[in-house]
Amino acid sequence: MLIFGIINLISFSCHMSKKSVLVFTGSPMVIPLICGALSDENIFPIVKNEAESARLAGFGINFYDQRVFVNKNEAKKALEVINSLNLSV
Repeated sequence: MLIFGIINLISFSCHMSKKSVLVFTGSPMVIPLICGALSDENIFPIVKNEAESARLAGFGINFYDQRVFVNKNEAKKALEVINSLNLSV
């Protein structure tokens, strides 16, 4: 059962990289603001938090930035929304 879970995770990661585009990398403090603004425009982001994943797996990591991905078809609109927030990060 564990192996099946790992395969599903790998499959999800591969699927995400083909269908999703990175639109923001930054502080965990601004991620909720970005996600809220995107959700208001009916764009539903995927937030990748490698630091939290590493912590849960029992590893340490020195990288605390989070990454926001959106569907390829929504990337242009997502970037417009993020740029309109005038974040200084």
